[in-house]
Amino acid sequence: MDELDTEPPLVVVPGADPSARQLCFAWGPAEVLVCETLFGRAGGAGAAAQALTSSVAGTGDGAPSSSRVFVVRRDQDIYIQTLRKLFNESHGIFMGLQRSEEELAGKSRKAQLVQVSKNYRSVIRACMEDMHQAAISTRDPALQGQYSTQVSILSAMELIWNLCEILFVEAATAGPLLLRLLDWVRLHVCDVDSMVREVLSSESPSKHKLFWNVVDVFVLQGRMDEARHLLSKEASANPTSMNMYKILDDLMKKMPVPSLGNTQTLTELELKWQHWHEECQRYLQDGTFASNPHMESICKILLGDEDAILEKKELMTTWYHFLVTRLLYSHPTVKPVELRFYAQSSMDLFLGGESSPEPLDMILMAAFEFEMHQVIKECSIVLSNWWFVAHLTDLLDHCKLLQSHNLYFGSNMREFLLLEYASGLFSHHSLWQLGVDYFDHCPEYGRVYLELHIERIPLSTEQKALKVLRICEQRQMHEQVRSICKIMAMKALRNNRLGSALSWSIRAKDAAFATLISDRFLKDYCERGCFSDLDLIDNLGPSMLLSDRLTFLGKYREFHRLYGEKRFPEAARLLLTLMTAHIAPCSFWMTLLTDALPLLEQKEVIFSAEQTYELMRCLEDLTAGNPNKQKFQDDDIETTKVEMLRLALARNLARVIVKEGTVEGS
Repeated sequence: MDELDTEPPLVVVPGADPSARQLCFAWGPAEVLVCETLFGRAGGAGAAAQALTSSVAGTGDGAPSSSRVFVVRRDQDIYIQTLRKLFNESHGIFMGLQRSEEELAGKSRKAQLVQVSKNYRSVIRACMEDMHQAAISTRDPALQGQYSTQVSILSAMELIWNLCEILFVEAATAGPLLLRLLDWVRLHVCDVDSMVREVLSSESPSKHKLFWNVVDVFVLQGRMDEARHLLSKEASANPTSMNMYKILDDLMKKMPVPSLGNTQTLTELELKWQHWHEECQRYLQDGTFASNPHMESICKILLGDEDAILEKKELMTTWYHFLVTRLLYSHPTVKPVELRFYAQSSMDLFLGGESSPEPLDMILMAAFEFEMHQVIKECSIVLSNWWFVAHLTDLLDHCKLLQSHNLYFGSNMREFLLLEYASGLFSHHSLWQLGVDYFDHCPEYGRVYLELHIERIPLSTEQKALKVLRICEQRQMHEQVRSICKIMAMKALRNNRLGSALSWSIRAKDAAFATLISDRFLKDYCERGCFSDLDLIDNLGPSMLLSDRLTFLGKYREFHRLYGEKRFPEAARLLLTLMTAHIAPCSFWMTLLTDALPLLEQKEVIFSAEQTYELMRCLEDLTAGNPNKQKFQDDDIETTKVEMLRLALARNLARVIVKEGTVEGS
């Protein structure tokens, strides 16, 4: 945590042509400063630094001024203000999950993990809505584009997370699995919502040009009640189609669907579905709907006709919508292990070789194939930050789904991703506090990472330093505690804030530095005649034992306090002790002897004969042992002080002898 007063050196990319543009870079704790410049004959890092200075300042002529500077951050999303909610609120969910009762087992544990997953999704959605509102409210086109991009990324994150929740966390079984996938599609495929609102808000929905499109959308998403409601409007407007409507309405009403309450077995559901399917087939073959192509198309969809469903490709917009619709009308009791086959064939049929799968498609396909590690790998590559993979992996690890996967360097995948995410947080001026908790829950390398990163936090204020210090003290990080205190003590000393500097040095238990600051206090006293920061010095307590000089400072201040309270005998004993114990610096002896003058001149005798002899000896030691004796003798002020002291000591000795002789005679 040493302070660097100099700029980091610029490094030239090795092997570059000295006569052409070169790339220079300077490493920082969480970012890289990159500079492109053209060197002259001088070349080297000096020219690069000159170019860098010119381009930052926007001044200068010639090639260097045309250079460009780039700041490359390890995690740009950390600095997006609107994503702060995502980082802050998810931190609370993460901590709650780590503290949760591991004893919960079976259904109760699964229900708890599903709820945690939903909490994460709710944070993503809330952040996405905030970002959407920000995109609407801003007038800056560039900013609007950034917000819209973030909305798309957050939407994809929620889509992937929701699917992982269904397949991995909840581990939905055949039957309920289809219901969950239907909810998933309805929640995330919302491109048609505006069209639905437009039709329903019109005066005559059945006459609207998009009426049948809306009905088809409801059928494709399994929203039968809403589809039947719209069809009833068509029947009312066209009495001639009443018979067809009643038959289609009856088929849609009777369609068997899985239930979440396990009120029927899969075998019962399959039998009901088979009978219903045969009934739909019979009406289609009889030509019941032949006179109405729209109703006929709906009947074909109910039968699971892939061609009929693919005709509505534009309404579904995605292959995974097509997959869920296909399963609903052809295989409602699909088992989790069968999903991979249906997913792959659905993507192939939907894309039809016209376009290649996007990265999102590959992530969803990996999920349908139950390749959890592939999902995490692809998300790590595609997404712009570590938040998603770190929290998803942690949740899956709590589900006991990643226990067998260790990385080659010893840490498991969960810890590796949490370490990366927390490291990114530490590059932010305030989010670093969240990173501390993430490191705390990485049992193997978390402590080491925390020690390395916390040393790089700029201690810009005492409040921030105290916050960092408290974190280190709570974790018994003694080396970091000492380092922080030394830095803050040095900063305070540079600013001539001696009290703060002394306080930090005591906290660091740095005897040498405490001695240095104590000397500064004594020097200031000699120059000004009074102490600063009296509250601190008066309340040193046992801390004064850290060094002899600090002990002397505390005791010398105590002498002044006793003198001020007119407790002269106690003050005299303490002053003599300071002289004879040899903890006072030699340069301060004259000051101590001078402090004895007022006590020697008191009406009442303060010093005994023995104490007076000790003071005389100290004065002689001072004058005889001073290496600058000649200079000392030439100094009129010092010579005067010595003469005054000798006179006062002789006078006090005479008074003591008379007093002691009188006492003995009586």
